[in-house]
Amino acid sequence: MYEAAKLLYNNISNFARLASTLVHLGEYQAAVDSSHKANSTETWKEVCFACVDGQEFRLAQLCSLHIIIHADELEELIYYYQDRGYFEELMSLLEAALGLERAHMGMFTELAILYSKFKPQKMPEHLELFWSRVNIPKVLKAAEQAHLWAELVFLYDKYEEYDNAVLTMMSHPIESWKEGQFKDFIAKVANIELYYKALQFYLDYKPLLINDLLLVLSPRLDHARTVSFFSKAGQLPLVKPYLCSVQNHNNKNVNEALNHLLTEEEDYQGLRASIDAYDNFDNISLAQRLEKHQMIEFRRIAAYLYKGNNQWAQSVELCKKDHLYKDAMQHASESRDPELAEKLLQWFLEEGKWECFAASLFTCYDLLHPDVVLELAWRHNLMDFAMPYFIQVMREYLNKVDKLDALESLHKHKEHVGEPAPLVFDFDGHE
Repeated sequence: MYEAAKLLYNNISNFARLASTLVHLGEYQAAVDSSHKANSTETWKEVCFACVDGQEFRLAQLCSLHIIIHADELEELIYYYQDRGYFEELMSLLEAALGLERAHMGMFTELAILYSKFKPQKMPEHLELFWSRVNIPKVLKAAEQAHLWAELVFLYDKYEEYDNAVLTMMSHPIESWKEGQFKDFIAKVANIELYYKALQFYLDYKPLLINDLLLVLSPRLDHARTVSFFSKAGQLPLVKPYLCSVQNHNNKNVNEALNHLLTEEEDYQGLRASIDAYDNFDNISLAQRLEKHQMIEFRRIAAYLYKGNNQWAQSVELCKKDHLYKDAMQHASESRDPELAEKLLQWFLEEGKWECFAASLFTCYDLLHPDVVLELAWRHNLMDFAMPYFIQVMREYLNKVDKLDALESLHKHKEHVGEPAPLVFDFDGHE
């Protein structure tokens, strides 16, 4: 008997019961007015749910705004709408509620979850505006279930979960990868292993940008492992700029990798500069490889390396094979080995290189024995070529003799001055 109840409740001002009665009569607007007077959460809920069932969504929204401000009532309200398939109306309700003075985190969070399910195109803007007011772990889960990878990366960034952000970008590059953002995140990750996964990712998807990534990562990279990684992948030429940028650490693996690349590129000037500046590499191994190179400049570097490792015989021998006579003479002179110098002198004579014979007499001047030079010059009828050498030797020996003569004279003079004068006595015994 709702009509009678309506009159009675109205007369006694029991607005809560009046609102319930009006709902049964289908008088939704009057029920909402009575709810205002009752101002009870339970009454608002009853009228709201009745309006939803009666598809009076405008009135339902008016009621909901009085319910939604209570965080513990939010879940039931959302379930009631969703259970009946009124998703658009629910989202409109939550959007209207965001501007309330008593808006709380639950509203922003639930709206984000609804967007992820039903209006993913509105998710980015919502997160951009209200990321600080949502429950990030809950929204993260919703975004992952909805496969919203770009939004997932955005939330990981705000939650400072950089490892997960990087992994998501690499797993779903088409939707979520951005170059600048990726480089910012990768520099902040805690797990260093992600560096090497990132390098593989760039090799697969963005090989031309890999040196930019390496520039960001290089302060924390293990350079030996990085070189090994690219060597196994057969991509060392791709990362040559990186190798050049970190060579100042004088790392053996980096030096050897770069020297190998310079050899392959036939850049002998760059190789010589690298060898002179950074000495931490296997000199002998490189020298053995270069001495078989088809370019003479690389064989010359091999001789230079042998010289640097005090393997003078190999160095001179290599110079002789390539007819690098000047280098052979210099290396023999620097070796300080008289036997090596004399062998080189004999080789010049065997080859008929009279001018080189004469030049080596002065280059290796202090290592040669004059009697050996005299014999060789006499046997090969080269006294004219050897004469400047002998003139110098003669001058040197004369200087030595003059010095000895001067020293001898000085010594005799000191002996003469130092002799005591003899004593003379007369017959009386007086001095």
